[in-house]
Amino acid sequence: MPDRPREHVVVVDYGAGNLRSAARALGAAGASDVEITSDPDRIASASRIVLPGVGAFAQCITQLRGASGIEAALTHAVQNEARPFLGICVGMQLLASEGHEHGVHRGLGWLPGKVTRMVPDDPSLKVPHMGWNSVDPAPGADVPAGQAYFVHSYRFDPDDAADVVATSNHGGRFPAIVRRGNITGVQFHPEKSQAYGLAFLSNWLKS
Repeated sequence: MPDRPREHVVVVDYGAGNLRSAARALGAAGASDVEITSDPDRIASASRIVLPGVGAFAQCITQLRGASGIEAALTHAVQNEARPFLGICVGMQLLASEGHEHGVHRGLGWLPGKVTRMVPDDPSLKVPHMGWNSVDPAPGADVPAGQAYFVHSYRFDPDDAADVVATSNHGGRFPAIVRRGNITGVQFHPEKSQAYGLAFLSNWLKS
């Protein structure tokens, strides 16, 4: 069987994310050509795109839209050309129609749904949800199960339950991995999730 062509994986730099950690994890998971960039042309031509996110929804979407040309480049590559996309933490939440953090803010809208504050059933459970927790795939979903590292106070609930391919539990089930077609998002941090994170990224790179 011939080798797969070398893919150019871009980690989008819009001022919000663990960029170098994400790039190193992608390399460790098998990506041979990883670039951190804010250049819209490089983003638009990438084979695969990773959008990290750290902080609040409002801050991240404002920074993304304030970075000249990035949203248009992402839309071209992901929506028009159907290139594989991975959103991490707030990068996943930005896929939503709207985020309810520090007001209501319009998201990318690629996976219709809302981002709202976590409210555990057990009031003794703290928010933010921080630390290791299980990732439990939905029946038939081709994503690995295991323990991943989470740091978040908000949750993304897609309107279509079929977009949720794995959940976790912190005083109630919440989406841990969402996916529709070429678009994937994870609430956990693969770059901090050690063996599980590398297994997940390896699986995504081969998809």
